[in-house]
Amino acid sequence: MNAGKLDASALLSRVFPYTGNKREEVILRSAIGEDSAAIALDEWCCVFSSDPITGAVSDSGWLAVHVSCNDVASNGAEPVGVMLTILMPEKATDEDVEKIMQSADRAAKELGIEIFGGHTEFTGGLVQPILCATAVGKVKKGDLVTSSGARPGDDIVLTKGAGIEGTAILATDYEHYLQNVIPSDLLQNAKNFMQWISVVQEGLLAAKFGASAMHDVTEGGVLGALFEVAEASGVGIEVNKDCIPLFSETKAICDVVGIDPLKLISSGAMLITIQNGKNLVGKLQAKGIKAAVIGKVVAGNRKVLLDGEQMVEINKPESDELWRAKKIIEGK
Repeated sequence: MNAGKLDASALLSRVFPYTGNKREEVILRSAIGEDSAAIALDEWCCVFSSDPITGAVSDSGWLAVHVSCNDVASNGAEPVGVMLTILMPEKATDEDVEKIMQSADRAAKELGIEIFGGHTEFTGGLVQPILCATAVGKVKKGDLVTSSGARPGDDIVLTKGAGIEGTAILATDYEHYLQNVIPSDLLQNAKNFMQWISVVQEGLLAAKFGASAMHDVTEGGVLGALFEVAEASGVGIEVNKDCIPLFSETKAICDVVGIDPLKLISSGAMLITIQNGKNLVGKLQAKGIKAAVIGKVVAGNRKVLLDGEQMVEINKPESDELWRAKKIIEGK
């Protein structure tokens, strides 16, 4: 099997049929394109989301906390805390565990949340740590946003740009390789992209101003997130490739390695559908968050990327380009 998320068809046939009894308190449950679950508690919802960190080594505790909180913010929920599971290789030390916790603590303090539980152990067969963070957030029941709410006529807004997390991971973990082929200033800037990972601020702001659907852009990149929102919402999409923000650092690394930045893991970017995209972009930019309208939601189920004169079909996500980049670099 290729590294990366289980594909949609396997989820539908081999995972989703085995989810126990349906509970009436659960108002958001497992579905293609949905990264969170929500339980109704009177007028409030409690939103949960779990995310593993497996493809990045540096600052993994910080990253685990932020990416899991990004998911609950995609539902318009304010993060409250996380539970953190840490699986360490047998060769690791107690000091290695402490470094991860110090990193996670820094992220929690940045977000104003608590790490209120979890599990830590040394596990045979691992070559690097595996972390899984479960974030918990709260939102008023009527303000819950999902990935399935996109409506024909909505604008599609993308914050920051494509490939943010993948750019930072590759620049950090493969600096020894890239420093010989990319200008030092671009490489240093790319390493600093990790500071943009959080989408909590834009998620809460977009929810406040009427977002119909939101999805943080993770494995599968921008194209994967677009496909998942369209599938979850039962709509089509038309996206202009030239309108998708792409930082020069991301383009440089992707060109050198030979991967597609639009299919590269992009935590730090939020995909938002909303009636007046330009208005939202203005509000985001007023908060210092780069954003752009990249396309429209349309009726039907056609998902296309307009690339100059060509119309390219957007297909279901395959293995993220980060995994392919690792194989390419480590094979050289």
